[in-house]
Order: sequence, then structure tokens, then C-alpha cells
Amino acid sequence: MDDNVITMEELRYISMFQDFTGAVAYRCIKEDEENKLYFLVNPSDLGKAIGKKGSNVKLLSQLFKKKIEIIAYSPELSLEEVVKNLFPGVSIISVELQERGNEKRVLVKVEEKDKGKAIGREGRNIARARRILKALYGIEKVIIV
Repeated sequence: MDDNVITMEELRYISMFQDFTGAVAYRCIKEDEENKLYFLVNPSDLGKAIGKKGSNVKLLSQLFKKKIEIIAYSPELSLEEVVKNLFPGVSIISVELQERGNEKRVLVKVEEKDKGKAIGREGRNIARARRILKALYGIEKVIIV
């Protein structure tokens, strides 16, 4: 299935998420392998989406029986800002979009001390970024340098 298409199931998750939190979700991306839902939320609604002490995340996680991750996103944000939101706590020096043939990839230059954090245990952080960037922009590869 095309990653740029929002499924009916994802639309239902967005509707329930917005009804429950009052926050605007631009997108929901379902990750079956990790049993996780990523909600891309307007940066100004981030606090509302998460809830006091993460209460909304905990309750939604129980309701959906999936791990929930909320990420700041808006169509007005640049690719660099979106990438920075996908790697919280990582000092990003630069973000470069490259296109080779039909393949789009992003080179993310980070501080040397943050490379491990950017990649994540077993590559989870980079896999999450790749999944979300593919759904939003059709980007196939995320490379940390």
C-alpha cells in the first residue's frame, strides 16, 4: 500500500484522538511491527495532546491497545524542522534532501556525541524517522552522518 495514503483505520484513530484530546492531529501513522501509533500534532496543541503528566497518552494507549507517540508537525514547518522534531534531544547540524533517480533520501548531520542517540537502540529512532518521512514526503532513506 502507498504510504502517502491515509487508511480508514488511521482516520478513525485521528477522529478518536481529536475527540478525546481536543488537539488537532494532521496525521496518524500506524506501525504494525512495533504495535505503535504516531500522531502528528500541531506544535501549539502538543501539551493538550499529551495531557497532564502524560495522562492522555496513557489513556489512549490503553484504549487503542497500542503504544502512542505524539510528534510536533505542521504543513508549514520546513523539512529541517520536521526532522528536528523527530530526533528530540539530538543536536542536529544540518538536514539535506537528496534525490537520486526516483529515490529521495535525507542526510542528517548530527553532533558526534549524539550519533548513537539519533540512531537509537537497534536503529529504532532512525526507523521511526524513515517511516514518518516516507509517509509525509516519500523519503526512502534517512542517513545519519
